Amino acid sequence: MTASPLSVRATSTPSLAAGRPDKSWLRAYRARLRVSDAGMVTAMVILAAITAGRVDAFSQPRAALEVLALVLAWTWALSAWHTRDLRLVGSGAAEYRRVLSASVTAFGTLAIATVITRVDLPREFFLVAFPAGTIGLVGTRWLWRQWLTRQRRLGHSLFRSLVVGSRDDVVYVLQQIERAGACYQVVAAAIHDHDSATLQSGNRRIPVIGDLARVSSVVQDLGADVVIVAGHPEGEADFVRDLAWELEGTATELVLASRLTNVAGPRIHFRPVEGLPLMHVELPQFDGGKHVVKRVFDVVNSLVLLILTAPLMGVLCVLIAAESPGSPIFRQERVGRDGATFTLFKLRSMVHTANDRLPELAAANQGAGPLFKMRNDPRVTRLGRFIRKYSIDELPQLWNVLIGDMSLVGPRPPLPREVAEYSGYVQRRLYIKPGLTGMWQVNGRSNLSWEESIRLDLFYVENWSLTGDLVILWRTAHAVLRPVGAY
Repeated sequence: MTASPLSVRATSTPSLAAGRPDKSWLRAYRARLRVSDAGMVTAMVILAAITAGRVDAFSQPRAALEVLALVLAWTWALSAWHTRDLRLVGSGAAEYRRVLSASVTAFGTLAIATVITRVDLPREFFLVAFPAGTIGLVGTRWLWRQWLTRQRRLGHSLFRSLVVGSRDDVVYVLQQIERAGACYQVVAAAIHDHDSATLQSGNRRIPVIGDLARVSSVVQDLGADVVIVAGHPEGEADFVRDLAWELEGTATELVLASRLTNVAGPRIHFRPVEGLPLMHVELPQFDGGKHVVKRVFDVVNSLVLLILTAPLMGVLCVLIAAESPGSPIFRQERVGRDGATFTLFKLRSMVHTANDRLPELAAANQGAGPLFKMRNDPRVTRLGRFIRKYSIDELPQLWNVLIGDMSLVGPRPPLPREVAEYSGYVQRRLYIKPGLTGMWQVNGRSNLSWEESIRLDLFYVENWSLTGDLVILWRTAHAVLRPVGAY
């Protein structure tokens, strides 16, 4: 994994901005979410009422009461499910899952209530308001998230954070925050047995405020929103408990960073036993019911996409054949699940003698690890550069998905010569089917190092979910329109 280098430098401690945590931006952002949520819910319920012929909703008491009850139930569910919780703001797919859960809860409760009370509600409330409103809520949340992301790139709307722990653990957390572009702005660090005044993080110097004993006393001086405990400080058995007590009554959050870097939240469960908090980590499962659901999802969507894109692929095949001799469809042996090989299909983007010329270009390889990549590969045709840039050459792989060789989402399908160089844990990439898209494709593609590509693939293999697949497919659409690392 690559990250900006971090090193200790002995120098004077830069001045620190003092003050109490300022979360006015968070309050304003959540207020915007409340307004947009209420507006979307109200609009979709009124639309359903109009569709049902209840145009007199504002003149007839019963019709107006139906609209009001559904709007209140839906907005209440969004609050009850904590869809605007500060831990969800602007990060991950959990926010979308909670919006969906809140919507299901609202309409499920409404359906039960109508059965119990024998009230005959228009079916349009369920057939129009629920799907349209849920899509609208997720869509507006996505738009707000894009706005928040832009604000954070400008240095606004960030949680001022103090990272504490041993030096190695603090360095690791700083690297991860910098790599991920997270919502935290690290303003200082407290290090066990510190021996310098600052840490260098990329182009920034992070002040070291001292050892762990000073943490609670300087939190307010720093105006810290969050204290991140990196690992478990050596020789400080009760440090987290004592720090939590000392932060009581403040506006500062306490966050524990885990080294379980390839374990996602749904696989982690806490189960206290007589006051002992035990963390249970579920072992990854590579078959079973959810894999059946994934396969059904793949078959249905690949079939629909094949039908929709068939005319485009037909036109491209004619253009490819006209530009250079050879079949417009490129076939290549790839390695799939459990090491089984299959024939992968792509639109040909290179001259038909591309494989014969590979040895002469080996010295110019710019790929990571065993991958062969060149930014200006002379074998690529003019049309080929276009279809590679926007990943249009991958469309025939929908057939591979339909027949079961691949999945819509998964690790990148490797070549046999790449697999021959695998060692140790890298083989775990082959535990599930390769994907038409995946973590590699939406996180920079060829710009990633070999280690980072493997880390992303292994994370997906062990932690995938259908919701996560939907998020990756959504991000793929964005990556295709704004290609990064595609050559």
